[in-house]
Amino acid sequence: MTPIGILISGRGSNMEAIVRNTHDGILRGLCNVEVVISNVQTAPGLSIARGLGVSTEVVSSASKKRRRFEEDMIEVLQRYGVDYVVLAGFMRILSPHFIRRYRNRIINIHPADTERFRGLGGYDWAFRQRLAATKITVHLVDEGVDTGRILAQREVDLRGAETLAEVERRGLAAEHEFYSEVLRGIVRGDIRFGE
Repeated sequence: MTPIGILISGRGSNMEAIVRNTHDGILRGLCNVEVVISNVQTAPGLSIARGLGVSTEVVSSASKKRRRFEEDMIEVLQRYGVDYVVLAGFMRILSPHFIRRYRNRIINIHPADTERFRGLGGYDWAFRQRLAATKITVHLVDEGVDTGRILAQREVDLRGAETLAEVERRGLAAEHEFYSEVLRGIVRGDIRFGE
């Protein structure tokens, strides 16, 4: 099974969906979440992960130089033998140093079409634009912000969504299913990308 590590900063609802899918869903027998790492000691996702039987580690980014913080994360990922690094609400921008270490093995999900909107607030942007539909993007992480190669996208119907909360509800429901589907494609070799 392919060993993955998941990075979170908060609740990690995508992390939870992925872990559950490795237990009894579409990722069962394909990959295993070896560790969930948070840069925030109080991240609610840590207790959720532990409750699902996943090892957790805190690598604090507070009062620490970026290089030291990332070296500490790399040490943890190596200790758990992780092949892929999956970002699930991880609120730090990774440096070129970290990205070079895991080139083409860092996956992120973004709540918008990265060719139209990058950065924080994808659902808010879709709501303010009154879009009839938005796209969720799963992409490789490169040195830019949401600029990496697009691996897959899924459209989310926003017709009739009168509040930001409803836009977010529909988007997250799609994310929780879609992220695992794309990860399955990666580990099975259905989604291919060069080194």
